[in-house]
Amino acid sequence: MKRVLIITYYWPPCGGAGVQRWLKFVKYLPHYGWEPVVYTPSNPEMPSVDESLAREIPATAIVIKQPIREPYNIYKKLVGRKKSDTINPAFLSENRTPPLTEKISVWIRGNFFIPDARKSWISPSIRYLVNYLKIEPVDAIISTGPPHSMHLIGLGLKERTGVPWIADFRDLWTKNDYHDQLMLTAYARKKHYVLEQKVLSGADLCLTIGNTMKKDLIESGAVCAEVITNGFDEEDLLCKDVEMDRKFSIAHIGTLVKTRNPETLWKILSQLVKENKEFSDSLEIKLIGKLDISVTDSIAKNGLNEFVRRINYLPHREVMEEMQKSRVLLLLINRTGNATGILTGKFFEYLATGRPILLIGPVEGDASAILKETGSGVTCDFDDAPSLRKIILNLFDLYKNNRLIGNSEKIGKYSRKELTKQLTGIMTRISGRN
Repeated sequence: MKRVLIITYYWPPCGGAGVQRWLKFVKYLPHYGWEPVVYTPSNPEMPSVDESLAREIPATAIVIKQPIREPYNIYKKLVGRKKSDTINPAFLSENRTPPLTEKISVWIRGNFFIPDARKSWISPSIRYLVNYLKIEPVDAIISTGPPHSMHLIGLGLKERTGVPWIADFRDLWTKNDYHDQLMLTAYARKKHYVLEQKVLSGADLCLTIGNTMKKDLIESGAVCAEVITNGFDEEDLLCKDVEMDRKFSIAHIGTLVKTRNPETLWKILSQLVKENKEFSDSLEIKLIGKLDISVTDSIAKNGLNEFVRRINYLPHREVMEEMQKSRVLLLLINRTGNATGILTGKFFEYLATGRPILLIGPVEGDASAILKETGSGVTCDFDDAPSLRKIILNLFDLYKNNRLIGNSEKIGKYSRKELTKQLTGIMTRISGRN
């Protein structure tokens, strides 16, 4: 059996989207003749905790944990948070006016911690793993980011051992939508680009989750890039029949940041509950995950608070159950420059449930293309209020007549097993070059 070293910051019991991609690959790699060796921090900063995910790690997987030093305790003291508080992802803010100390900390993070707050783990990890690989060799190395410090560990190992290396970009680096929010100086911006170029040119292959991101990586200097999307695991779906929500539930799963706030949707729903008593009596807005203050303000401004059922966090299995129970699944694309290439991990789990999907985002984006390909839902552009109103009323009419069903017949190629099979084909190819 061949062996692959996987360098990842996010690993169970950490919860959230950053864990799923490589947890699922690790789960199915042994089915295709590869033994995974996972390298991850023993004391990471976890945005959420989900102990249930550890059950998915195969018994044959080797998990190596080494301590990491991070600046988050200093940051928490600076902004007046408790040591036990979690750090919100993706610049999500729960305050209308972030304190000056928080703005200063973002500036420090962007300009002194390059590429990210995990930079102190790079050199110790390279030293440790070089020695480990002398005793326990592997056929391939994979780093997954963000955080992009993981790629610099992969680069260091490639330079010192010559083992074939794949850099997996779940999000882009300098072209990511949050990059400009770091308040970078000219020096820091240049340093980010230099490090990114070293990774893109040094990797035997760059892997990413969608066609637009693949194009961006090639334009940025990747020698070779391929796509393996995120996906769904059939074993996550509940075998028993799920009792559907009684109400006309529109559910969003995941963090709702400011750039993902669907202002047009809130306005349309506000109009409909005022105009249509039957709609008002039936509507439930189900939000599972953290919400930016801009989202809660928008909901309140449009008089929708009484229709919202808010759940801060659920274990993954319970999230899947809520998806399957929902009448409509809401997929929101960030309103940013890279919107066409955004493919969230939960999108593929949405597909697996067979529930109708309402996507609000670019009609020519990667997510919209998959929605059309699979016939699993409908896309509406960010500001197309007339179309959105028509779509919602049509979905509500189908709900009233017990005809609100989705489609999961054309989604097989997005299963985690099939995607892992594709991955092992790539790993076999690059490991055979040396």
